[in-house]
Amino acid sequence: MKTSSYIKIGISIIVVGLLIAVIMWVKSITKGNYVAFGADTAIDVTPTQIQSIKAIGEWEFLSLSAEELVDTVRKGFFTNDELVRIYYGTLRLGVNMHQVEPGWLTTKGDSVIMKLPKIGLLDKDFIDEARTKSFYESGSWKPTDRDALYKKAYRQMLNHCLTKENLQAAEVNADQQLRNMMQSMGYKNIKIVFKN
Repeated sequence: MKTSSYIKIGISIIVVGLLIAVIMWVKSITKGNYVAFGADTAIDVTPTQIQSIKAIGEWEFLSLSAEELVDTVRKGFFTNDELVRIYYGTLRLGVNMHQVEPGWLTTKGDSVIMKLPKIGLLDKDFIDEARTKSFYESGSWKPTDRDALYKKAYRQMLNHCLTKENLQAAEVNADQQLRNMMQSMGYKNIKIVFKN
């Protein structure tokens, strides 16, 4: 073997030794220090998101079409006057988000609690007066008579539509829609409470 081969082998051994020494030194000074990569699974609802949910305003969960036939009779000396009218309306049941109380939405980890106002009638002017028809009319009637019939139809629609069953159906729809919305935001444990 030539001398130059011994020199090359010696230099290679020294370089490898230096590399091992550098690796050991770097390992000793970084012991206990590490960098980890992963996803942050914490869910935070921002004030902007809370405000945008609240800004929905009136959130409709059930719409009910109503039709009422209302009549009145005025006794006369020889004949009776009669007025029969048909009223149409759409009653919308839901939650008015402007009525939520402070702290209505609380979160912790993957859990959320929503405390909402009770389900109720969203619009008090639900009779469509443009569709109101006179079914039968005999005699002359004053605007106050027609107004009395309107109020009677209004009360009947409320009685027929604001039933316990319809309010419960609207609450079930509300629960499902809000639960889906919260699940899409990443929450797993969702509690929705409606005010009594």
